[in-house]
Amino acid sequence: MNNALLRKLGIAKPIIQAPMAGVSTPAMVAAVSNAGGLGSLGVGATNAEGARKMIRDTRALTSKPFNVNLFCHAPAVANAVREARWLEWLAPQFARFGAVPPKALREIYTSFVDDPAMLAMLLEERPAVVSFHFGLPPAAAIAALQRAGIILLGTATHPHEARLIAEAGVDAIIAQGIEGGGHRGTFDPAAVDDGLGTFALTRLLVRATDLPVIAAGGIMDGAGIAAALALGAQAAQLGTAFVGSTESAIDEGYRRALLNNTEPRTTFTSAISGRKARSLLNRFTALDGDAGQPQSPDYPIAYDAGKALHAAAKAKGEFGYGAQWAGQAAALARAMPAAKLVEVLDAELNASLRSLSG
Repeated sequence: MNNALLRKLGIAKPIIQAPMAGVSTPAMVAAVSNAGGLGSLGVGATNAEGARKMIRDTRALTSKPFNVNLFCHAPAVANAVREARWLEWLAPQFARFGAVPPKALREIYTSFVDDPAMLAMLLEERPAVVSFHFGLPPAAAIAALQRAGIILLGTATHPHEARLIAEAGVDAIIAQGIEGGGHRGTFDPAAVDDGLGTFALTRLLVRATDLPVIAAGGIMDGAGIAAALALGAQAAQLGTAFVGSTESAIDEGYRRALLNNTEPRTTFTSAISGRKARSLLNRFTALDGDAGQPQSPDYPIAYDAGKALHAAAKAKGEFGYGAQWAGQAAALARAMPAAKLVEVLDAELNASLRSLSG
């Protein structure tokens, strides 16, 4: 477990908790980092001052390194006609709960590619690690973060994205397989997605680059981490495994859907946010494929409608319209404190490594 990436990150265990904006909390992140892994804050859904507060709240709970994750999607292009059609299509769902859709939709998140305030905040706060999802920020931002001594990670779903990450001078690559929960990290959502699995992608990237590779997607236990390491990854990133943790910010409906279901199933949906993401099957994902479904607004404009519908339904006790992101191995999720989960994962990993070497 004494590989170059762990030494660079300053962590003892090859376990990285995925960022999961809206799910991870400072308490979760600090618990993972204090337990020897790398906790990760997802700040893509907030502004610079909201992210600063999350960073400082985490630092109040740990002196260990942790990661701050940013969304680097192309800024949305508003289309009033498309947005009106989308709201008209969703109107019957709102009506089920005695509500009406918003009159207009807005771009609820600012991409890091066009957020100088977020960059300035990061240069002031200097978190140990920053990671990118949906692409990369401008070269000038990467250079500024590196001059500040921040370690950078980039997410790739395909070898050509990994090449772009390597060419940009980023320090390590997160290989996100198709099994993973939440949003696909593809740079171009309109491009063909080869749907590479975690282990195939990990092996391809290990062979193709000298950068450290972090395997992500569908890994839920120590045996999965051991398998990733055997393929050449230097760490594994787990998201769904931590969704059910005590410190998670998920609501009771999401928790029940994940943990009280003996055979939870997942599917890809773009209806919730306007961008491809893997979710537990629920009432919102069931809308995908409807014969009358129009083209969705750009991400994250569509998410404004999705969040409004979820709020309307939740107010009436229906949780099935939420963004219940989860990976393919969701059935392996466990409910326990994040630090305890890191301890269990580490014990399982070491048992698997002993078995492989025996």
